[in-house]
Amino acid sequence: MYNQTKSRDRGFNRSTNNGNRNRTFTGRSRRFSTSSIDPSKFINKATDAEHEVAEQIVNKFADFRIDNRLKELALANGFTDPTPIQDKVIPLLVEGKDVIGTAETGTGKTAAFLLPLIDKVLKNRSEKVLIVVPTRELALQIEEELRKFTRGMQIFSVVLIGGSNMGYQLRTLRQRPQFIIGTPGRLLDHINRRTLHLDIVNNLVLDEADLMVEMGFIKDVKEIISKMPTQRQSLFFSATITPDIQQLINSFTKNPVMVSVKRRETAQNVEQDIVRFTDTAHKMTLLHDLLIKNECKKVLIFGRTKHGVEKLHNDLVERGFKSISIHGNKNQSQRRRAIIDFKGNHTQILVATDVAARGLDIPDVTHVINYDIPEAYSDYVHRIGRTGRANKKGIALTFVGARG
Repeated sequence: MYNQTKSRDRGFNRSTNNGNRNRTFTGRSRRFSTSSIDPSKFINKATDAEHEVAEQIVNKFADFRIDNRLKELALANGFTDPTPIQDKVIPLLVEGKDVIGTAETGTGKTAAFLLPLIDKVLKNRSEKVLIVVPTRELALQIEEELRKFTRGMQIFSVVLIGGSNMGYQLRTLRQRPQFIIGTPGRLLDHINRRTLHLDIVNNLVLDEADLMVEMGFIKDVKEIISKMPTQRQSLFFSATITPDIQQLINSFTKNPVMVSVKRRETAQNVEQDIVRFTDTAHKMTLLHDLLIKNECKKVLIFGRTKHGVEKLHNDLVERGFKSISIHGNKNQSQRRRAIIDFKGNHTQILVATDVAARGLDIPDVTHVINYDIPEAYSDYVHRIGRTGRANKKGIALTFVGARG
């Protein structure tokens, strides 16, 4: 169990109740001690994965049959050697294959599909690409990476997400961008308004497919894909291949190539441990003592509910910490500002619901702290995937009640 030093409370003698009986996503009340996840699954010693990853790589970026400008931009953005998923997926996409990819979080899959698709557009400007994702943050993250790889190439994109200005989206769509990135609800909104026509979009990326199923988007996704030409190139990424996802794959791909570089559920370079607490006051004191440690430079804290996250954020600010929050009650501008500030090291702590657990590539997160245990172990896996990225070491700590 993670060791704690003597409490240093900075003069505060307050307890915080971070939603111990708050409503969950399903509307049920539950206490922190009733999680069905065995706490032993939150404990794992980190190992050095560098040699294991290196053995899987057979290509250099220079070997890929993509435009030299892309290779130069990849190098300029810190891509020296491809990751295992990039090593396997890029050559297949260049050949025009449909691909089903499963990989650990933080393995560079965004670049794995962006680079060959950008190359395709460079070769034929009439190519159009649709990228469907479950969350607004992931959509913005992908566009940010797309811009890094297309600088000076006259390749344009639009992000179609809720909470964003509809007028701007309409103006950008009229410019006929090559890349359309969006969430299912807003994409369908534009399709129904007849402001988005997918009959000429012949490349599809479905990212974080398992989360879209969990969020109830599978019917929307099927409707969106049905609007596209049958002759297209399709790429599906998912942490797991469930029966629902397999059915989707069978319906909308042709002889796909399965690519998997998953070796284990959680990255081996993430040190995982638990923090035992007795009551809510003790829980907050332990969190405080963790956050004042020198090694806690960039910390992502997960809570289960929107109310609990906002309350914890306010408590931390009152205690003198630089904290910002992100959850479903924040508008898109607030959510984007929170990510920018955290990425840019303007704040030490980001307190979030699981909206931040998927797909976001936030560099150099030293610690992920599960202040509330997630609903499912798969959520835990994605939460702690925000640290230990790009083979760096990370620490993941989970608060567990004394009876847990």
